[in-house]
Amino acid sequence: MDLDDTAARLGVPVEDVDRVHRLAGDRPSAPLPARADAPAILDRLGVPPDDAVEIMDGWPDPDSPLWTPELRWLLDRSIALVRADLGGHEWLPPGPELPRERGLASRHLYVYAYLALVDVARAYHRDHGIADAVSWLSLADLGRNLAIDRRMRGEGWPVMQSWLTLHVRGSVYELGRLQHHRGGSAIALHVPDAGPLTPDAVEASLDEARAFFPRHFPDEHYEAFSCGSWLLDPQLREYLPAESNIVRFQRRFELTPYEEQEGPDADVEVLRFVFRTLSTPLDELPRRTALQRAVVDHLRAGRHWQWRHGRFPV
Repeated sequence: MDLDDTAARLGVPVEDVDRVHRLAGDRPSAPLPARADAPAILDRLGVPPDDAVEIMDGWPDPDSPLWTPELRWLLDRSIALVRADLGGHEWLPPGPELPRERGLASRHLYVYAYLALVDVARAYHRDHGIADAVSWLSLADLGRNLAIDRRMRGEGWPVMQSWLTLHVRGSVYELGRLQHHRGGSAIALHVPDAGPLTPDAVEASLDEARAFFPRHFPDEHYEAFSCGSWLLDPQLREYLPAESNIVRFQRRFELTPYEEQEGPDADVEVLRFVFRTLSTPLDELPRRTALQRAVVDHLRAGRHWQWRHGRFPV
């Protein structure tokens, strides 16, 4: 194939196309579910109605004029790229960020890749004795992230398309209030947008994980729970009450010393999570909660939030 021509037609850097070409190679892909089955699957994955309509309208039927040969190639190879790392737990972009204004095929290509991998993920779960209810709950993070992206007018998806490859590779499991991420010597904790972060809900989720991983992954041994997040930034204690859910969540962790490093920009991630916008001026952001006021006041003072890491024993 002509990588330069494919990249030009996709509107992305040729280096991104070359990466997919190299990592996917001739590895097997996976078929999408039948179009007739897709609405029920989207519903189980928590996909909001507006997004479900778009996804069905852009469905990659063989005769769809929306799907050029290079888009079909990228869909097939991005599925193969992710499937080749089944069981992996590292960050894995499935392909280049596409110009979403080009239409539904470009806008939702990685959603179709995700849908093709749902049965692959569920089979991996079954091989590890994981209940189907846990599979669907974990995989339904797709719908949550599509809703966030719609609220953010498309500003959220570039990060989320890589994040969601963890779910279909069998790495992230939603157990109660928290998401638990396999890998290394610690179970990494993620906090989805799913209601109050109460101590009781957190403890119940940790208890689930303490039983879940030895049962389903007995060859993996975890010494600790870990977390990397702006939620662990001690500066929040300057603004939030000592008994707030976030401060009580922080108290569970022993933090590592702060160092500037590559990775998520904490200011960006705070705005993404708290306000679901990256483009609204600070003076126009809502101030209804103590956390919202803290974020705005801190940034308006010329200060910055920090991405902090911590852990505590299992």
